[in-house]
Amino acid sequence: QVQLVESGGGLVQAGGSLRLSCAASGRTARRYAMGWFRQAPGKEREFVATITGNSGITSYTNSVKGRFTISRDNAKQSLYLQMNSLKPEDTAVYYCAARTSPALSSTADTYNYWGQGTQVTVSS
Repeated sequence: QVQLVESGGGLVQAGGSLRLSCAASGRTARRYAMGWFRQAPGKEREFVATITGNSGITSYTNSVKGRFTISRDNAKQSLYLQMNSLKPEDTAVYYCAARTSPALSSTADTYNYWGQGTQVTVSS
């Protein structure tokens, strides 16, 4: 079992930055691929970014490429999402997720563990 706890959300003006963190505990998640998803009010949960277990290969949804950076520190069992040049359309609850496979995935159903979410609000 893996427990995930997100932090770092908040209110920021458009053009600003936030750094989300996700602390993993329990069964080691070092080999697992991890990802960030988000869900805006009235919308379905959508993929944001993912990173492989050991090699650090990353993938992003098109709308955040060049603005967001996903990274991980396996020694600390932590996942991060650096968000720059934020836009009002980035407003959502952001979720950290882990899957029991080292391979990348942008599909929410392939992730086995989820955090409780952290709210990000970008004002115009």
